[in-house]
Amino acid sequence: MAWLQLHYPCEQSQIELIEEVLLALGAYSVSLTDAADEPLFEPPPGATPLWQQMVVTALFAADTDQDALLLQLADQIGDIPEGLYLEPLEDKPWERAWMDDFHPMQFGNRLWIVPSWAEAPNPNAVNLRLDPGLAFGTGTHETTSLCLTWLEGLDLTGKTLLDFGCGSGVLAIAALLLGAKEVYACDIDPQAIIATRENAKLNGVENRLHCMLPEALPQQQYQVIVANILAEPLVELAPQLLNYCQPNGVFGLSGILLDQAPLVRQAYEEDATLYPDTHLGEWVLVQGQRRDT
Repeated sequence: MAWLQLHYPCEQSQIELIEEVLLALGAYSVSLTDAADEPLFEPPPGATPLWQQMVVTALFAADTDQDALLLQLADQIGDIPEGLYLEPLEDKPWERAWMDDFHPMQFGNRLWIVPSWAEAPNPNAVNLRLDPGLAFGTGTHETTSLCLTWLEGLDLTGKTLLDFGCGSGVLAIAALLLGAKEVYACDIDPQAIIATRENAKLNGVENRLHCMLPEALPQQQYQVIVANILAEPLVELAPQLLNYCQPNGVFGLSGILLDQAPLVRQAYEEDATLYPDTHLGEWVLVQGQRRDT
């Protein structure tokens, strides 16, 4: 069936009221999107992040009276904001559209991320099969790309690795396919744990992957650590992540904007030798090696 789609720009403080009113007026669904290109990645424990400027998108039946809908919104919320608009939305096979937008991608010389339904461009490469229906990270974002390229450039043969904030598990699984002996992956979102385990099975590495909530991580050290989260938690977690890293072990940290990199580097430089940052667009990967002290 066709739909009428309403886009309502607002501030974070208005969200609860607007969602409540739209649903009361007959919206079939309500979703939130960023209105100001404000990045949000893995939140610190206990946090529920929202953008400061958002667009609330609601779906109504195609035959909804648009004038009456706008009058009711104005009556219950206030003046209609500049930028609000309505548009028809034709029905389509959305799952198929998502599949069409996700293509094989290469990272470094050997590693490819390949949709589960697609043919690998290079059958002899290291091909990581991924189902985006389960994923919270597919390699399309600059920070994931930075981490995948960094991992591909390491000699991971026989090494143990910690993926802190695993999302879809793409980094953990890539490490195993690239030769890591064993990977521990953690995330504060239980759905990420499920996605990581399912994607590990898809790639035949589930027996070497241990996936859990952060509080369940064993108190041991790892030869390699990768954390693609946010600059603020990376700074807060610096003592913990460095403690997880064995002497002479290496780490790669991302989810960091260019102007945040100095603060992250400062949090790790006392106990680690830091190497030049890697950049992609406005994003940075901070890399280093824990000192043997």
